[in-house]
Amino acid sequence: MTPSSPGQRRAVVTGVGVVSPVGIGADNAWDALVRGQSGITDITLFDTTDYEIHVAGEVKDFDATQYMDSKDARRHDRNTHFAVAATGEALRDAGLLNAEGALDAGQANGDRFGMVFGTAIGGIGMISDGVQTLLERGPSRISPFLLSHMIPDAASGMVAIQYGIRGPNMAVVSACATGGHAIGEAMEAIVRGQADVMLGAGTEAVIVPLAFAGFSQMRALGSPVDPDSGAYNPEIASRPFDATRNGFVVSEGCGVLVLEELEHAKARGAQPLAEVVGYGSSADAFHMAAPAERGEGSQRSMRAALARAGIAPEEVDYINAHGTSTPLNDRYESVAIEDVFGKHARNGLLISSTKSMTGHMMGAAGAFEGFVCVKVVESGCIPPTINLRHPDPELTLDYVPNEARQADIRVALSNSMGLGGHNSTVIIRRYEG
Repeated sequence: MTPSSPGQRRAVVTGVGVVSPVGIGADNAWDALVRGQSGITDITLFDTTDYEIHVAGEVKDFDATQYMDSKDARRHDRNTHFAVAATGEALRDAGLLNAEGALDAGQANGDRFGMVFGTAIGGIGMISDGVQTLLERGPSRISPFLLSHMIPDAASGMVAIQYGIRGPNMAVVSACATGGHAIGEAMEAIVRGQADVMLGAGTEAVIVPLAFAGFSQMRALGSPVDPDSGAYNPEIASRPFDATRNGFVVSEGCGVLVLEELEHAKARGAQPLAEVVGYGSSADAFHMAAPAERGEGSQRSMRAALARAGIAPEEVDYINAHGTSTPLNDRYESVAIEDVFGKHARNGLLISSTKSMTGHMMGAAGAFEGFVCVKVVESGCIPPTINLRHPDPELTLDYVPNEARQADIRVALSNSMGLGGHNSTVIIRRYEG
């Protein structure tokens, strides 16, 4: 299949894969989101006795040996396990695997198939275990696989090995903006003619004692105490845009989009699910943890994505918000949306935060939420922002509270923001030929 001129190239989505707190597999996750089902529970991955907050968005009932060789599974970090599993689903969904589970050479040339597979932290579980082994048992007991398997690009390396993907390969690291950057950079690789197929993906597994202690000490975690009844309820801990919101919920998982040059997809008979048309990236240059006033950095990212897509603000029908459930993020993101979209922000623009159900999947969040946008433009169904029971008088946009809503959605935008002031925005449009 001969690549077309870079000026004519379009990047469509032909496959999706998901490992998440609300379900393993894209269909399971989407069904849970539409039903407004939370995946936030008490932590089971480690003993939380000494922790003030002990809820998170864990991936449940995950067995890495179902997706990779048991020896490889033992040697790799959990974030890599998620990456291999979600990629397998996405490649099968796109019709790119042969009967043996490897890349089908008749469907795609492995040399022109690449990936941008990001993570915010990488193998934090392996690092934590390695430090403990070093202190307790000495340097001679450190695993020879520690360095090669703890690095942020371990997942992208193992995915390439597992499936025979030999094209451009890198791991974007931009905190919680990572997933959006991965999708956007994958799109750009296709548009400029560097590859015919790319994975745009993010993976994360940060529910380990060291990372969770760090998040706890930031005093930014949401409380699982119901603000109305005082009852303990993990599912209420993430409540974006609600007047009682008081912090985010740490989560884990992976999202994978298969992006493909349109003519390449047509030539092999693949049916596009959606099209990635816009991408923006910016830095606040303001503070390592707090967002810039009025979400100024996010504004520039959204405007850059709109310009890249060549569409007007009023053409955007839905925004999957970063929506972390922290007081500052939700306020400034709402202000940023109002400043960018003007009257449209209050007159027809629909917004929701699926983090109300999944928690914050860190480097995987933007990729998972890119998957959500694909499903929204494909189905016309908008997952709700659950736990929005107390409207904040300062936040007056339509956040699709508590119940899914059907609407004619042609263009969806996904926002992601990360520590260090990183921002990414991706725009996904319904495929219309």
